[in-house]
Amino acid sequence: MNDLRATLFRFRSYTPIPFLILMVLFAQPTTQTMISGGLVAIFGELLRFWGVAYAGALTRVTGNVGAPQLVVAGPFAYMRNPLYVGNMLLYIGVGVMSNALVPWLVLAAAIFFFIQYRMIVSLEEEFLAKTFPKEFASYVRNVPRFVPRMIPYWSEAQAEQKPDWNAALKSERRTLQAIALVTIILVVLWLWT
Repeated sequence: MNDLRATLFRFRSYTPIPFLILMVLFAQPTTQTMISGGLVAIFGELLRFWGVAYAGALTRVTGNVGAPQLVVAGPFAYMRNPLYVGNMLLYIGVGVMSNALVPWLVLAAAIFFFIQYRMIVSLEEEFLAKTFPKEFASYVRNVPRFVPRMIPYWSEAQAEQKPDWNAALKSERRTLQAIALVTIILVVLWLWT
């Protein structure tokens, strides 16, 4: 189990590729799916971007799980895993845009990524519990894992945790390029059919 979690953590940037390929190969986009899926994808990326602005380069680590601090500000004050929730919304949005193999491909992707992220999160949370025992215990008691709370969690650590929007834009460059490429392909397919 630990090896699988660590492997999923290391390769988490690549696991969407088979789903994206299938979404493009079997795409049958319509005006409705492009708009509704596009809105979900945009919301997912905005949530991701907000989280990356607070978590910084930690979001691109592909080796072992690690963190120099427990991030509790920004979207992390509402849920413990805004990046993974943003990813799921992004993948689901692109799946809806593609209108490929409805509803099975989007359903399979949602289930796969939910299981993958639960496994990765359990590994990350073990690390955080060992590294920041007191702070993380309080955080876990007050902030849900995936479903946002209505009122943001407050901690003194938030005073020092500020967003770095420029670093976030630099960090998200690959993600934004991938989203743009897939969107352009889907728009071409949509206009062509």
